[in-house]
Amino acid sequence: MFGIIRPCAHRLTAGLRAEWTAHLCGLCLALRGEHGQAARLLTNHDALLVSVLVDAQTGPVAGRRRTAGPCPLRGMRTAPVARGEGARLAAAVSLVLGAARVRDHVADGDGAFSRPLVARAARRMATGWDRAGARSAGGVGFDTAVLVDAVDRQTGIEAAIRPGDTLVPVTEPTACATGAAFAHTARVAGRPENVEPLAEAGRLFGRLAHLLDAVEDLPADTARGAFNPLLATGRDLAEARRLCDDAVRGIALALREVRFVDDRLAHVLLVHESRRAVERTFGAGCAHAPSGRHAAPPPTRRRGLIAGCAVWTGLLCSCRLCCASTYPDPWTEEEREGLCHRYADCCDCGDCGCTRCCESGCPRCGCGRGDGCCDCCGCDC
Repeated sequence: MFGIIRPCAHRLTAGLRAEWTAHLCGLCLALRGEHGQAARLLTNHDALLVSVLVDAQTGPVAGRRRTAGPCPLRGMRTAPVARGEGARLAAAVSLVLGAARVRDHVADGDGAFSRPLVARAARRMATGWDRAGARSAGGVGFDTAVLVDAVDRQTGIEAAIRPGDTLVPVTEPTACATGAAFAHTARVAGRPENVEPLAEAGRLFGRLAHLLDAVEDLPADTARGAFNPLLATGRDLAEARRLCDDAVRGIALALREVRFVDDRLAHVLLVHESRRAVERTFGAGCAHAPSGRHAAPPPTRRRGLIAGCAVWTGLLCSCRLCCASTYPDPWTEEEREGLCHRYADCCDCGDCGCTRCCESGCPRCGCGRGDGCCDCCGCDC
């Protein structure tokens, strides 16, 4: 669950942008509050879907928001941020999956992780994150063992893959873990009737995330001889695209069975932005924001975890993350858009020629289409 959901500002109304920021900042602050400053490095856009889904099923609840102090990533502005069980569950998921990603880098010997001392330190850090995630999850009744078990099964499944096999089995652990996290949002929200459809939506989202990651990593994995589901099975990009499109359609169908109080943000992120992620990965990028993770072929050079964190710290302290129009990604050196520019009120939408964002939005999901303004998202609600 890393990097799939990255909504461009021109596809969110002002209200949904504020909600998105509230959940993102809430996840970051929940990680800091329970596990220290270093844990904030695990903040990622996809894990906050857990927090979004909890709120979507309960609606506004007293005490679910608080005003956070100024932050460089918000242009030194205060803002209402999410708090409570949804944010804590999202933080727990981030910790466990972050630990899994570190162990994966160690196993593959990526960059600095090939050095014994760095690998040993990384393994200790991952173990600490696992324990911290289990403590946080226990506070909201979630057993992270299902996530850890899924990660542990991945290696065995990959070893058993042979040319000619389908791509679906190799995505099963990721799908299982994501389905469990999505399903638990229904329990946290007190909506047991939503457990099954959310589990299905989560499984499909996990499959989608795994496939998109495989497609993005294909050139780099080919160059260094690393495992990649497409290489191991001999399946082509057309097959991967078909499975991704099927997953997006399945997510939309599963969400129709969920009883939401307010599903606007959840619908935009899980349906529209999942579709956008597929388009970006397979070559049809966002005309408004051509820079970013999916704008260029995967780079041939990547920094290791420690070096990347050091660069990220320098960018944060110099305020380049928020104040610069673009900045180099700390790990891949790809161009990223500064946060203040990303969340600016005005845009020059290349899809429709509008000079300002659409505030009316789709009557169902608020996604920026309607009233003769623009058709940026291709809303089919």
